[in-house]
Amino acid sequence: MKPAPFTYHDPTTIDELVGLMGSLEDVKLLAGGQSLMPMLNLRLAQPDHLIDLNTVAGLSAVDPTDVGLHIGAMVRQADLMKNDAILTNMPIMIEALHWVGHFQTRTRGTIGGSMSHLDPAAELPAVALLYDAELTVNGPEGSRAVPMREWPIAYMMPNLAEDEVLTGIDFRYWNEPHGYAFEEFARRYGDFAMVAVGALLAVEDGVIRRAAVAIAGNQPTPQRLDDVEAALVGQAASGETFQNAAELASQIEGMSDSYTDGRYRQRLAGVMTKRALTRAAARAEGGS
Repeated sequence: MKPAPFTYHDPTTIDELVGLMGSLEDVKLLAGGQSLMPMLNLRLAQPDHLIDLNTVAGLSAVDPTDVGLHIGAMVRQADLMKNDAILTNMPIMIEALHWVGHFQTRTRGTIGGSMSHLDPAAELPAVALLYDAELTVNGPEGSRAVPMREWPIAYMMPNLAEDEVLTGIDFRYWNEPHGYAFEEFARRYGDFAMVAVGALLAVEDGVIRRAAVAIAGNQPTPQRLDDVEAALVGQAASGETFQNAAELASQIEGMSDSYTDGRYRQRLAGVMTKRALTRAAARAEGGS
């Protein structure tokens, strides 16, 4: 099938984009198109207006801030993987991106598209949760900042009004030495994750001083595992500690769908959590 008829718009500035968003109804935004184009072709989405973000200036840069990085919403996933600042300061993002689709899709797919589509199994929202990222949203009423924990509202529903658009994401570095790992289980390479877990661990003298653990795929929205993090801090970076954390993670009810049932996802949550923590601790203790 081919898309239903629509009116195409290609603004060149954020102001022009926001003006269109405020004046048009039944709009879809085109970023990388890796999720939207199949939906249009299958007529699962039939908007009256399509606004192309690829010609909007100022959305495709990775810029340093006083505390981290500001990443424009239109930065391609492939460009994130080649960025030196990300490689040096947030290598877990690159590790997670290796699980995203294939080379061809990463070449077109954008970070803003992934964050806005908000598939439950998407890797980049989980990484943003690990860093307590802050998202900048623009609309006719001006701009606003949304903490990542407040971004997912429900299944594939971000904290965006119909006339708003995500323009950038701010990541705050972990300045202390730490280890990282992103573990995922999918049926085939390039498929969405059944369960994926990312972990950041700061370890000093064999003791965990700081932890961040996020999970994707097992719930309708990505989650920070606060109970797991609380159980880790102050404990030895040991197999026993990580097994206890895995058991906590496996208590989270998993959702059932056409791929598998919730009980299997619960088991995967524990397995992926233990793997991620074990590898993150090894990197932390190795001075990574």
